[in-house]
Amino acid sequence: MIFCQASNPNICSGHHALIRCRPEAPLLAAGIFLTALTYGLFPGDSLGSENRVFQQFTQHIDQQIHKDKQAFAQANRCVSWFYREKKAPLPSAQGISWSAIPSSQSEMDCLHAYPSGMDGAQDDFAKTQTILAVSLTFYEFALVADRNDDAIYNPTEITDLLRSLSLSYYDGEPPPKQVTALTEQFDHWHHSRNMDALMQGMSDLYERGYRVTPSDRAELDRVMG
Repeated sequence: MIFCQASNPNICSGHHALIRCRPEAPLLAAGIFLTALTYGLFPGDSLGSENRVFQQFTQHIDQQIHKDKQAFAQANRCVSWFYREKKAPLPSAQGISWSAIPSSQSEMDCLHAYPSGMDGAQDDFAKTQTILAVSLTFYEFALVADRNDDAIYNPTEITDLLRSLSLSYYDGEPPPKQVTALTEQFDHWHHSRNMDALMQGMSDLYERGYRVTPSDRAELDRVMG
């Protein structure tokens, strides 16, 4: 039985009245049934695309963090090896508490990776450390933008996120375009090691009341581990 509010006396006999004897009734009923069926069978096509913006954006950054950690680990191991050879004190990794698990990387591996020796390893150590710091900070940024920690960017959150990254936002813009804009901006700032722009974006979110939550901190600890 389909009910409607009486706006046309020829269709409905009264408020919340039963629709009778009109061709519109079966058509309306069929439309509602098909809508409900589509939503039930394919929920991801109706609401899931919006929900996936957060997942796809953070997964993209997480994948890059994994690569950056591997690069940093290689530079760190070889700097350690070169310093052991020279019996000199090791430099500290400023701003990053994560440390690689010692490996059995051979002397030949470091000499092959850094034919210029200590200088090449130190340069790569500084470079990979900075790149890893950018990717980790960007991940923190993406988590902070999910203000209520529900792993979904609601319309207000996605608007604030895009604008804080100096990206244009238009109402009704499809989620795939939002994901592309976010990941491309991350790739660009990551490649250029643009920490200044990233911190300005973080500051913009903080001015809007966003904060690092205990849930964000736990996730960052997991990624850095």
